[in-house]
Amino acid sequence: MSRYRGPKLRISRRLGVLPGLTTKKSNKTNRPGKDGNAGGDSKKLTEYGVRLEEKQKLKFNYGLTESQLFRYVKEARRRKGVTGLILLQLLEMRLDTLCFTLGFAKSIAQARQLVNHGHITVNKKTVSIPSFQCRLNDIISIKEKSTSKNLIENNVKENQITTIPSHLKFDSSKFEATVLDYCDRNDVGLQLDELLVIEYYSRR
Repeated sequence: MSRYRGPKLRISRRLGVLPGLTTKKSNKTNRPGKDGNAGGDSKKLTEYGVRLEEKQKLKFNYGLTESQLFRYVKEARRRKGVTGLILLQLLEMRLDTLCFTLGFAKSIAQARQLVNHGHITVNKKTVSIPSFQCRLNDIISIKEKSTSKNLIENNVKENQITTIPSHLKFDSSKFEATVLDYCDRNDVGLQLDELLVIEYYSRR
């Protein structure tokens, strides 16, 4: 299944606020589709439907394909600890997600484009793979190129990120960040129940 490229506001109306998908807000408050026009919760979701929606939140927020998300779930299961938290930590340690968290881009899709175009370096080496898994003590910075610096500096000014999560150390004078630790659950801006996502994949 390919990555979603359809209308983003339609997704946010159905699933709620997805900070990594879009910063725009729809003027419409009802859910999309025929049932949404009836007003209220005219159609109650089944248990499977609730789990599916939580899974869709992760998928659309982080811009993943179905197979990518399933691979992350399998990796989270393999590691010791709380599976749901480990899954979120794996997603938050992706290079495109970290660039978004630092305010280099207004959405994860835009952050992915920055990485693809070679504007971002990790430990002074250019990395053009958005899914690159950063590690502790990695240093994320902007390529020594005027176009890269101007682009990202303008994005940072526009986005005005007021607080950087505690697991990252950001030097605003150099536009350079260091990964200090894995994120806490409270550092994840997305509102969802990750346990329902694990339950969704439990039979696969």
